[in-house]
Amino acid sequence: MGQSTFPVPSSGSSTSTVLPVNASSVILDGSLTSAGTYTTTVNGNGGIAYLTTTDNSATITVGGTAYSVPANTVVASKVFGASTSVTVAAVYAQTAPATFTSSTMPSASSWNSVAFGGNYFVAVATNNSTAAAYSTNGTTWNSSTLPSAKNWMSVTYGNGTFVAVAETATGTATNAGAYSTNGTTWTAMTMSSSLIYVSVTYGNGYFVAVANGPTSSFAYSTNGTSWTTGSMPSSANWNAVGYGNGTFVANVYNATTAAYSTNGTTWTASTMPAILGWQSIAYGNGYFVAVQASVTTAAAYSTNGTSWTASTMPSASSWYGVTYGNGYFVAVQQSGTTAGAYSANGTTWTAATMPSASSWSAVTYGNGYYVAVQYSGTTAGAYFAQALAMPVNFGIYAGPTTIN
Repeated sequence: MGQSTFPVPSSGSSTSTVLPVNASSVILDGSLTSAGTYTTTVNGNGGIAYLTTTDNSATITVGGTAYSVPANTVVASKVFGASTSVTVAAVYAQTAPATFTSSTMPSASSWNSVAFGGNYFVAVATNNSTAAAYSTNGTTWNSSTLPSAKNWMSVTYGNGTFVAVAETATGTATNAGAYSTNGTTWTAMTMSSSLIYVSVTYGNGYFVAVANGPTSSFAYSTNGTSWTTGSMPSSANWNAVGYGNGTFVANVYNATTAAYSTNGTTWTASTMPAILGWQSIAYGNGYFVAVQASVTTAAAYSTNGTSWTASTMPSASSWYGVTYGNGYFVAVQQSGTTAGAYSANGTTWTAATMPSASSWSAVTYGNGYYVAVQYSGTTAGAYFAQALAMPVNFGIYAGPTTIN
């Protein structure tokens, strides 16, 4: 099964020769050697437990509560008693996404956006079609169908629901949208206003969609199915929206205009470092990152979502999509080359290589995979896989039954 386990030994463990301070006995110890997860039932003593790993980190889930346990550290759990489910899962190694591998989309479409959630990757297309796609592993794809033929511009995931927004085939306003609770079947929904919706994100209980126009209107929703129209700080071609650390951020194409919101409904103006075709926003590791489609080396970053600093990409391209996952930002471009880029800190970038010269339009991360789609009307897709970091030696130790 790829793991060795030693349930309820009387003393000692595979992770440490000395019990953590205040630990009274070993509840479970063992190691993951090839299988990435191990699930069992343990008996707690009604108090907390101490969770630890060595060699590599793991996520240890005790009674439905997940704990991130870095290697060679001790993390206290909640209190639990008899017959409690425990799952130990290895984490993905933070391997630099330098060279992507080709994959095949289910149809030759202008794939414009991709998102991950609920163990599904989902992509939508803009070529006035009903084309959508889903994947459970990021490498093989299946076709699905959106409820109407539109230029589906953006898809996001939040609170168990995928949401897609659109413009018409001629790039004009529409109130048509779609949602999916499983990533495979879609239901039509109606936006609160007819706008040229180009980007949608989720955070802090809200879906937020911004629009080109120019317009000062945007839309927000608490469930992804019923929407309310709100106002941006100015009328502009709002082109991208993202969320991180309690803040929504949005920017404008070919302007220094930007905005931020701490609640998803009211917005404050801010300023980008240059007039560029700001195209996509991602958040991770304490940084917002924005990329642009103006065929330059320019990018930008922010630690708070309110003030921005210029940064430099490794080549002059139409950088069209950016994401963050497991230690790295990844950016893709629509310049018809194999150029990609990654950054471990959001401020300095390194060149990466896509598997073919194409108009790569969007990228996302999930379950150890960076997944990219393209706008060239072909079946080309791409992915980079991070391997699980193993072995993981783990231990769960009984703590005090009362906590002072």
